[in-house]
Amino acid sequence: MCGIVGAVSERNVVPILMEGLRRLEYRGYDSAGIAVIAAGGEVRRQRTEGKVQKLQDALEAGPLAGYCGIAHTRWATHGVPSERNAHPHMAGQDLAIVHNGIIENFEALREELEAAGTRFTSETDTEVVAHLIRSELADSDSLLQAVKKTVTRLEGAYALAVVSQSDPDCVIVARQGCPVVIGLGIGESFVASDVAALLPVTRRFMFLEEGDTACITRVGIDIYDGEDRHIYRPVKESELVADAMERGPYRHYMEKEIHEQPRAVTETLEERIAAGRVLEQAFGPEAAGIFERTRAVQIVACGTSYHAGLVAKYFIERLCRIHCSVEIASEYRYRSPVVPEGTLYVTISQSGETLDTLEALRTAKKLGYLAILGICNVPESGLVRESDLVLMTRAGPEIGVASTKAFTTQLAALSLLGLVLARHRGLDEEQEKALVKELVEVPALLESILKMDADIERLAERFVDKHHALFLGRGIQYPVAMEGALKLKEISYIHAEAYPAGELKHGPLALVDADMPVVTVAPNDELLEKLKANIQEVRARGGEMFVFTDPVSGIESTEGVTVIKMPQPVSDFQAPIAYTLPLQLLAYHVAVLRGTDVDQPRNLAKSVTVE
Repeated sequence: MCGIVGAVSERNVVPILMEGLRRLEYRGYDSAGIAVIAAGGEVRRQRTEGKVQKLQDALEAGPLAGYCGIAHTRWATHGVPSERNAHPHMAGQDLAIVHNGIIENFEALREELEAAGTRFTSETDTEVVAHLIRSELADSDSLLQAVKKTVTRLEGAYALAVVSQSDPDCVIVARQGCPVVIGLGIGESFVASDVAALLPVTRRFMFLEEGDTACITRVGIDIYDGEDRHIYRPVKESELVADAMERGPYRHYMEKEIHEQPRAVTETLEERIAAGRVLEQAFGPEAAGIFERTRAVQIVACGTSYHAGLVAKYFIERLCRIHCSVEIASEYRYRSPVVPEGTLYVTISQSGETLDTLEALRTAKKLGYLAILGICNVPESGLVRESDLVLMTRAGPEIGVASTKAFTTQLAALSLLGLVLARHRGLDEEQEKALVKELVEVPALLESILKMDADIERLAERFVDKHHALFLGRGIQYPVAMEGALKLKEISYIHAEAYPAGELKHGPLALVDADMPVVTVAPNDELLEKLKANIQEVRARGGEMFVFTDPVSGIESTEGVTVIKMPQPVSDFQAPIAYTLPLQLLAYHVAVLRGTDVDQPRNLAKSVTVE
């Protein structure tokens, strides 16, 4: 889940590489580095531990320049974050490589190289690849051929970009399990692990497929597939624009993205609804026939997307009366799933490049599912390309590592899915129109909830010195509570866990005391009275409750119970999206007050392209 960028041009590529790194820093920020082919043909490198700005400072002190180069921002997997473990890694003084992914057999390869006399300067799997390529160069006609030979020996997932003094006018790239995109310019070409890195210099892209290797020069691109056939990958124009990546007037990207949610949900619903009903064609031309044959749903995802799937399970089963299972992708692919006939496989990912999710999808394709539906935010992603049906969430670029608008737009997209599936299972037109009306009212509802920001900021002061927190929810609000706990722990580093409120007495109640804040979401639904009883259980043990609730719930602030009322009543269908926002705002303000790095929390990265 590192960031790769490369360029070959008639101009100095260092500014292009550095801007690309800044745009990819959300993928990893333990260390950063750059290597270029300098004017004399030699490979020159600069690396620093820490964020991209430290690398920029180092370059200002000791400038580099070159017409061909690669750069990298790292999320550590092998070896601690340090300058010596930072990419690019070199073999000798004439070859440099950057790498995203994990080489699973690197230890055996390293032992082989050490036995042959190779000396290593880092703890990484990437340096092994660099030395393998250099050893293959002795018996190869070109750097491209040496890379092709090398990748046949690699096990695991990788995106590689290589430059060498032996072929100073090209960047060689290869992919297996990790994304690689090639950008096309006029008299120049680029490579990156994400389209966003290259938007300032091009909007025309080619996407490498699994097993591809490519030679990138100023004047052209040569691509070879896993069978070493010279092939063509189509050129696509990105729908993204460069300024979508800017923070604007907000203090953090996360704050910006929280406030973008009304627009993001609006755009996710736009053109998918007409005359008060959901348009099945929005899922693809074959959608109607597939949904008609759907008898069960299997949702597979990771992290925040997994929580979105858990929410969907509740309303799919309620609306459609069909079985819906939800599993974590990293677990799903390592068991032997039994697939009932007529099961629709739904996979959810913000980036569309989460490796566990992609590998689970590829496993699912072999198991006899009715079809694969991908719900994703990145149209150029592997998940989109490999799914039978697709529904884009249209959240726009999400830079903050802690996902916000991706989650709520996923909930909106899954709501559309639930409605079209229910139509084939007996939901009548008037019922559908009533629920669609509630759904299209959500953006305005979110705007009103954002006005709670100042109140929640004051509330956050009461969490600053805490070390633990419990989040409670019942029914469909339980996964919302899970997402709230995840947000708090991700960015404030307060240990937070979520439980179904009814499970308090089965263990978690032992943790409750005056120093353990307990947060709950309490919409005015059929489980409200039971939730009120759970609140009393907490108060009886001296716990301090923070209750986000409906204005007509009848819950009022008392000693030890702080009630935060939503600005207006919320329907059951709207509630999961609506109650997510105040929990996001709470986590954000607590993190700001604690002085943590909100957008780039420690040990995490945005796009998890390793297992």
